[in-house]
Amino acid sequence: MILDERLRWMGFWMLDKMKGGKIREYYDQIRYAWKEGSSIEETDKRLRDLIAHAVRTTDFYKDYPEDIALKDLPVVNKDTFRQQYDRFISSTYKDAPDNRVMCTSGSTGTPLRMIQNRDKIRHNTAGGIFLGAAAGYYIGMKEAFIRVWVNNVRKSKFQLIQENMIMMDSSRMDEKALAEMFRTIEKKKVKCLVGYSSALGELSDYIRKSGTDCSNCSVRAIIPISETMPEPVRRTLEKQFGCPVRAWYSNEENGIMGLQNEENEGYHIDTETYYYEILKMDCDEPAEPGELGRIVITDLFNYAFPILRYDNGDTAVAVRKEKNGRFKLYLSELYGRRSDLIYDCKGNAVTPYIITNNLWDIEGVKQYRFIQEDMKDYTIWLNGDTEKMDQKEILGRIRPYLGEEARIKVEIVDEIPVLASGKRKYIENRCEKYKDHRGICG
Repeated sequence: MILDERLRWMGFWMLDKMKGGKIREYYDQIRYAWKEGSSIEETDKRLRDLIAHAVRTTDFYKDYPEDIALKDLPVVNKDTFRQQYDRFISSTYKDAPDNRVMCTSGSTGTPLRMIQNRDKIRHNTAGGIFLGAAAGYYIGMKEAFIRVWVNNVRKSKFQLIQENMIMMDSSRMDEKALAEMFRTIEKKKVKCLVGYSSALGELSDYIRKSGTDCSNCSVRAIIPISETMPEPVRRTLEKQFGCPVRAWYSNEENGIMGLQNEENEGYHIDTETYYYEILKMDCDEPAEPGELGRIVITDLFNYAFPILRYDNGDTAVAVRKEKNGRFKLYLSELYGRRSDLIYDCKGNAVTPYIITNNLWDIEGVKQYRFIQEDMKDYTIWLNGDTEKMDQKEILGRIRPYLGEEARIKVEIVDEIPVLASGKRKYIENRCEKYKDHRGICG
């Protein structure tokens, strides 16, 4: 760290100490659990206390006994929160002056407002600082944040100076905009890049195709967010900037929940702050070890708006490791939303990586989207130079994963539209059979 960055880092902790040191306390707890694992006994107590609080102070849970087991509570999702929003708000914290309201982008539906109490905010801050440091980013480093900066998330000039941050807008990602973005990163000696995976991928593609020299850049850490980054893009970025690329697993309603492993594509989850269940795709029973399932989150510290068994729409394969009364949780595979999963002609779930990893380096392809229309019907939208694209090679790479009977249509388009949030969707499943088809196990 240079002197300015070190002073910012030390200054933050001094200010926290003057306010009681709670963020540092939580930071140290998360750091210890990251290395040694979370206490199974303490986690069970936190779950019991949260459930009892929810039963006593919210309308949604008031008819359940205070000692009910977590597994006997209903699984909820964003639609549940939207439709019964007021019933989830704790009467104890409803009008607390130090609450904070977080808003989701609404990229996959109507935006959702999430209330957080003061202790939850402190945990979010501590978790963010620790998982940033684990990825190579420390408070005070010059940071460039690449996203669409709509009004409700824009930062003031004072905030930007305070956080040593540069706002970079990803709403325009043409060659001119990418060249300007790179010049700013180089000139301003940016140490950390945080941004949408698709935007970072397009920056990497610009560097690769233009032959831009990154040797004068000061980047020490790259943190993709919001979307899955194809492994080849991740490894290319690492080589271009000579630094680690490790994604956060996060959302607006909970916070930063985990960090991608350095050596593989899996994630290590912050088990001090969140309790995860992995449930079967078609019902609310636990998935078998090694089975792909739905991520269901219990946020251990949000008492203003208790989040118990929240199905956030993402899917994963989890590995839980226990030793000496403590546990760690890893997501060995993380595939994002169920709507982004695709299936082969026999109905088996197929990782989206077969698309992203096979299309990222096709000559002439600028943008793409892969769509499952029906059980055996698929469409690929391609934007780029049709003279250079080898459609036969594209189909040859993908078809073996889907089955020989797969009907794959290629459509050339002028532009792949981005979502309202500014994210670019690579995979889309429109097949009615696969839209949230949960049933009853057994």
